[in-house]
Amino acid sequence: MNIGNHYIGLIEKYRDRLPVSKDTRLISLGEGATPLIRLQNIPRALGKQVELYVKFEGLNPTGSFKDRGMTLAVTKAVEAGSGAIICASTGNTSAAAAAYAARAGIACFVVIPDGKIALGKLAQAMIHGAVVIQIQGNFDAGMALVKQVANEAPVTIVNSINPFRLQGQKTAAFEIIDALGAAPDFHCLPVGNAGNITAHWIGYCEYSSVSGKNVTAACTFCHGQCAFVHGAVAISRPKMVGYQAAGSAPFLRGAMVDNPETVATAIRIGHPQSWDQAWKVKEESGGWFDECTDEEILAAQKLLAGKEGVFCEPASATSLAGALRDIKTGKIPEGSRVVCTLTGHGLKDPDTAIKQSKDPLHKVKAELAAVKKAILENMPR
Repeated sequence: MNIGNHYIGLIEKYRDRLPVSKDTRLISLGEGATPLIRLQNIPRALGKQVELYVKFEGLNPTGSFKDRGMTLAVTKAVEAGSGAIICASTGNTSAAAAAYAARAGIACFVVIPDGKIALGKLAQAMIHGAVVIQIQGNFDAGMALVKQVANEAPVTIVNSINPFRLQGQKTAAFEIIDALGAAPDFHCLPVGNAGNITAHWIGYCEYSSVSGKNVTAACTFCHGQCAFVHGAVAISRPKMVGYQAAGSAPFLRGAMVDNPETVATAIRIGHPQSWDQAWKVKEESGGWFDECTDEEILAAQKLLAGKEGVFCEPASATSLAGALRDIKTGKIPEGSRVVCTLTGHGLKDPDTAIKQSKDPLHKVKAELAAVKKAILENMPR
C-alpha cells in the first residue's frame, strides 16, 4: 500500500496496467521512476536542432533496466508458488534476478558465460546469494540449457521469454510519455536479446499520450497478459530504432550469429530470444536496425560522461552512438524529439571505463607546491 507520496515501485504506480490483483504480494525494490535527461552540450556541438534525451535506466536499484521486468517476473513467480528462479545472463539479468529473489526469499540460479562478463555484474549476483553456474560457452548456449533445465527442475525462467518480464519493462514507455506529455518521434535502444525494444513498443501501443484512456494498438506481443481491449488506435507512437554492436548483429546479418564478439558484453548475444517480435516492432513502427563498431560505442560512452555527466555502461552507449550518427546524416531529421535508452550504469563495467580514460592518475607528493603544479599544468587552455 502507498503511504502518502512515498514511491514504492512501478507495479504499484501502474497497477491498473499490469497483470496483478489487489491481493498480489509485490516483490519490489523501488524500481522505475528513472530520470529522463535532456542532453545540452552534445546537441549543441552537433549543430543540429533536435531534442535529445536519455532515459537513464542505470539508476534502477541494481543498476540496469532489468529491474523493471524482474520485479513483475518474480512477483508472478511467487504468486504461482515457485520457490526458485533461473536465468541465463551476460550480467545484468543475473544481478537483477539475484536481488529480487533475495527480496522474495526464494532461491536463484544464474547461468553465465565463461569470461566476457563484467566483474561488477558478477559481484552483484554473488553478494545477493545466487548460485552462479559458469559454463564453457556463450550466452546463447546458456539460454538453451536454461530452457532444458526448466523442463526438468522446479524453477521458473525469468529471462525475457517470460512474458511478465516484458510487461514490467513496458513501463519505461509509460514514464517517457508521462514526462514528455507525448511519445517521442524516435526511440533508440541497444539491441541484444531484443526483449527491451519489444517491451517498449508494447508500452507505447498501450499508453495513449493524449486522451489518457486505456487504449491499445493491435498488440501482437502480450501473450495474453495485456490488460486492455485490443484493436483500438493508439495515439502518438515513435519510430523504434535498434542498434547492435557490429560484432554481434544478427538483425543486420538477417540470421543468427554463432560467435558474437563485442566490448559491449551486455548485448553480446547472437541468438536473440525476441527475434520475431523485434522484426514486427521494426515493421509496425516504421523504424530500423543498424550497427555500431566497438570504437563508436566507446567513443559515445566517453562523450556522454565527459560532456553531459552521465556514466553508462558500453552497451547502453550503443543507442546514443547510433542516434548521433543518424542525426548527423539526417536520417533522424532536425526538429525531432529523440529518446535514447541507457540500459545500465557505467559502474557495471569500471575496467572498460578506466582503460579508455585519457589521463593517468597524477601521483604527487603531499605538498602544496606539488598539488598546485599538477592543477596548473592540467588547467583547460
